[in-house]
Amino acid sequence: MNQEPVIRVRNVHTVFREQVVHRDISLELRRGQILGIVGKSGGGKTTLMREMIGLQAPTAGEVSLFGRRLDSIDSDELAELHQRCGFLFQGGALFSAFNVFDNIAFPLRESKFVDEKLICQLVRMKIGMVGLTKEAAGLLPSELSGGMTKRAALARALALEPDLLLLDEPTAGLDPVASEEFITLVATLHRELGFSAVIVTHDLDLMHELCDVLAVLADGRLLAFGTPDEIYSSKEPFLLEFFHGFLAERIFATEHRSHE
Repeated sequence: MNQEPVIRVRNVHTVFREQVVHRDISLELRRGQILGIVGKSGGGKTTLMREMIGLQAPTAGEVSLFGRRLDSIDSDELAELHQRCGFLFQGGALFSAFNVFDNIAFPLRESKFVDEKLICQLVRMKIGMVGLTKEAAGLLPSELSGGMTKRAALARALALEPDLLLLDEPTAGLDPVASEEFITLVATLHRELGFSAVIVTHDLDLMHELCDVLAVLADGRLLAFGTPDEIYSSKEPFLLEFFHGFLAERIFATEHRSHE
């Protein structure tokens, strides 16, 4: 069955003042896939993710979300589409004055949920889902470790059981153990819940463990779009530099040889 892509980007150009950020970018995200947007810092990765969900508009080209052209809908329709999305921003972006429970409850209270008893049940379920203890529910963001902050932010992103999850550098700032635990958690939740996802990342472990497809941005262009194995096998100079350093060899080489 030919399903409508969750996200479709067609011939997108983005210009800020005189700086060209994107040049003729086209790609699709299919239902259930995890897309990693990768490339060097300042390459327009987060900008592209924001354009995918209508938080900003490209200079030219078109973007569709859940089959709706974003340049042809009003703000109310866009808000309805955003109800189907969950967001995990850099650093978690938890509300500093709210404890963990109220941070997770926030999107529920802002949407159709008015039954506080149901909200409490859902928040407790999300807290358990991401591996936090019930004691963590009463903590303020300032009292959380980096790993706990990411888990709380992920629980908030999943509060409305989104069809599409968007994560901006989700493992940034985590130590290797916490990073690996977070990657495993997202992989487990993806298998259980079946959401689609877009992840902006520099984390090679995350790309390898989570992503079905990678979009590699360089010099404003979509340099490559394909599976991690396909991109790893490319002889493009930028990809050789980016994916074949010492760390990348450690992560990818064993898997690559297993497919030969």
